[in-house]
Amino acid sequence: MQNIAIGQPVPSLTLPDLQGRLHILSDYLGQIVILNFWSATCPHSERVDRSLLHFLSEWGKRVAVLWIACEASEPVSSLSAIARQRGLPVVLHDAEQIAVQRFGAQVTPHLFVIDASGILRYRGAFDDVSLSRREPSRCYLKEAVEALLGGSAPNPAEISPFGCVITRQ
Repeated sequence: MQNIAIGQPVPSLTLPDLQGRLHILSDYLGQIVILNFWSATCPHSERVDRSLLHFLSEWGKRVAVLWIACEASEPVSSLSAIARQRGLPVVLHDAEQIAVQRFGAQVTPHLFVIDASGILRYRGAFDDVSLSRREPSRCYLKEAVEALLGGSAPNPAEISPFGCVITRQ
């Protein structure tokens, strides 16, 4: 399947959470949705989790974050324990890597922001941390969400992600 382009509607997606309850992406229409492709064992995901939870508390119900566990080698029991330990509210399990393929996720964390109308508005890195920059000076995800909350399009709309490579099945 071809990756979803910035500015295009996001097609229907249904994934179970770690307890087996199904979540349908279209149920979140009316909210800005952040899809965070996530690994319980990736240190970059752990670093982003702390910041993302802080931002989520600032944004309130206007923004929903869905962590998508996408590493084939991570068992649900481990994912559940780590998600609980970190206080992650909604972790979906992409066991078949359907969402990984649909969105073209490459690493964890790889973030996608969908506006309240279901249009993909941002894809890429959480911030500007890289091999050469250990401390962030800019948070692309926060800029994207706050632009949407303010009625503007994110700029930039796409930044190459940095993190742990997703192992394909």
